[in-house]
Amino acid sequence: MTHGEVAGPPLFRIPVHPIRSNPSKIRRPAARTAPQQHPDQPVPATSVAIETVIALLAREGYARAEPAILQPADVFLDLSGEDIRRRIFMTQDADGRDWCLRPEYTIPVALDHIASRSTEPAAYAYAGPVFRMRSGEPGEFAQAGLESFGREDFAAADAEIMALTIEAAAALGLEAPRILMGDVALLNALLERLAVPQGARRRLMRAVVQGKGAEAVAALDPPSAEGETAHAGLLKALEGQDPGAAKAFVEDVLAIAGISTVGGRTARDIAERFLARAGERENPVNGEVKALLGKVLAVSGDPDTASAALRGLAGEASLDLAAELDAFDERTGFLAARGVAVETIAFSAAFARNLDYYTGFIFELHDGARSDGKPVAGGGRYDNVLGRLGAARPIAAVGASLWLERLTEQA
Repeated sequence: MTHGEVAGPPLFRIPVHPIRSNPSKIRRPAARTAPQQHPDQPVPATSVAIETVIALLAREGYARAEPAILQPADVFLDLSGEDIRRRIFMTQDADGRDWCLRPEYTIPVALDHIASRSTEPAAYAYAGPVFRMRSGEPGEFAQAGLESFGREDFAAADAEIMALTIEAAAALGLEAPRILMGDVALLNALLERLAVPQGARRRLMRAVVQGKGAEAVAALDPPSAEGETAHAGLLKALEGQDPGAAKAFVEDVLAIAGISTVGGRTARDIAERFLARAGERENPVNGEVKALLGKVLAVSGDPDTASAALRGLAGEASLDLAAELDAFDERTGFLAARGVAVETIAFSAAFARNLDYYTGFIFELHDGARSDGKPVAGGGRYDNVLGRLGAARPIAAVGASLWLERLTEQA
């Protein structure tokens, strides 16, 4: 699974053309011939780590997936967060199609699973090189991880992924990681119950991902009039209009201007954005909603403490979040049953990860000996991704990845 870091420079294009080949198939674990090693030459730490993690996950029923290194670029540009989109190594074939070196494993493993046409739940493990531009660090580095597709027992699957990630990190020497946890589904449910407009939701979530915590509520306000100068006339014309007529009006304006797409968005997409912005100007988020969201985003502590605080806030605001909080508590129970010390988990309602596709539970593992603050592992639930990749039916998904160099380098 991909996990965000600081954004880097623009896309880098490799000035070569790839050779087309059939996509690799997901394979079951099989005996592997180790590369020949000189007797006096030490085995690289990452190679040992790869075998350790794959063996651990194989014992838990996770089949090894080995997707191709060369991948179609469009899916990563559409689904990955900005931090990864800007660091992809890209090239183009003779037909003009964009390809990239695999920047992560989750999407390639998901594509191979979809291609297999399997209708059964599946569990995959992976380990190997991924490629991203990184300031001051090599563009190629090793990741390992696990993905679970198609399970309907969401809480148990979430707990299994986190527990196995913790176990894998321990097998590589990190016995007591600092564990951060959040829940995107819980925050989205709250925004839905409060009828927060889509544009304001996007700005809020973007601010949360940027680490602004409770201060992210300031992002609920639409941009100032000064910032809207270029579109002020159009927005004014849309205010109070019937949604269907307003959308058609914007599409007509764009058509007259000869604009069909902007930044990958269609005229209809752009029209919907303008309409949403006009609606926000008419009905801004009120102070009571902002105050409640500020209190919710300030909730932190171990999962049990956080759950009690969130139930209290929901009760005070007469909001029904029982289903989401029951699922939250059920997951905590499964984590405890798998031996995770839940009292050591640091939950924060304002914790989010730098990728666009998470839909529920999210987590990171950190090594207290590291001074850079970067996670050594992380993951979460991403139930919408396989559908967006072309799956014929919705497929629940949860997974995690580990940065092997960070786990094996000397402190």
